[in-house]
Amino acid sequence: MTAPVWLITGCSTGFGRELVRAALRHGHKVAATARDPASLAEFADHSGALTAALDVTLPAQIAGAVAQAEARFGRIDVLVNNAGYGYLSAVEEGEDAEIRAMFEANVFGLANVTKAVLPGMRARRGGHVVNISSMGGLVGFPGIGYYNATKFAVEGLSEALAKECAPLGIRVTVVEPGPFRTDWAGRSLKVPKTAIADYAGTAGARRATVQGYSGTQPGDPARAAEAIVAAVLAPEPPLHLVLGRVAYDLTAAKLKELSAEMEAWRDVSLGADFPDAG
Repeated sequence: MTAPVWLITGCSTGFGRELVRAALRHGHKVAATARDPASLAEFADHSGALTAALDVTLPAQIAGAVAQAEARFGRIDVLVNNAGYGYLSAVEEGEDAEIRAMFEANVFGLANVTKAVLPGMRARRGGHVVNISSMGGLVGFPGIGYYNATKFAVEGLSEALAKECAPLGIRVTVVEPGPFRTDWAGRSLKVPKTAIADYAGTAGARRATVQGYSGTQPGDPARAAEAIVAAVLAPEPPLHLVLGRVAYDLTAAKLKELSAEMEAWRDVSLGADFPDAG
């Protein structure tokens, strides 16, 4: 069987870098991309790797990276949309420019890279799109509402894409990690310039907690990368892949709460239909 070819975004650190390492260990081919290609020097001389500049908010760089990968390896079998970052802000504290910039990277960039890779996958009637979301795409938290919104968007897009692409032989997996030892809570994290005192006990407390645990999170990015590779290679890969105990426990609790709330309001919900709607 021919070794799968991966294109991975955001490979300078964290999940992206560990995924490149894991895929290469498995003997796969990888197009590793980052905004600063110099950060990918570790892979530059590897026979199975291609390194390329890719800022997912720049359409010309998206087209260029996809073209380079297809020219070098002939195809792209697995796309991992990993590039993105966080912004810790209460909803009222949010700065418009920062919010829109995060949506450009986390949502529109992801969508545009996917759109650039799908034609080749459709032509071959095969492929796998892996979108890195977050437990914050399933559970809302104070102080990260706008980040939650980008990841909830990724969840919805991924579920729709999976239904659109299943008849074409293309799989979709959306990954929901909890706190892992990546740069998400450190160098990559953005915060508002002005904090509102009334949110100190909610958004402010969450912000302090997240910034305080950077470097000590329970999640291991290398183990996460191996879990993602295993999911991609599985005969029946999951649509949702929750990673880490924190994410697993919080998501399980959310599902129980949602189910209980729906049941408590069942009569009101069903009563909103026309009486003869059946």
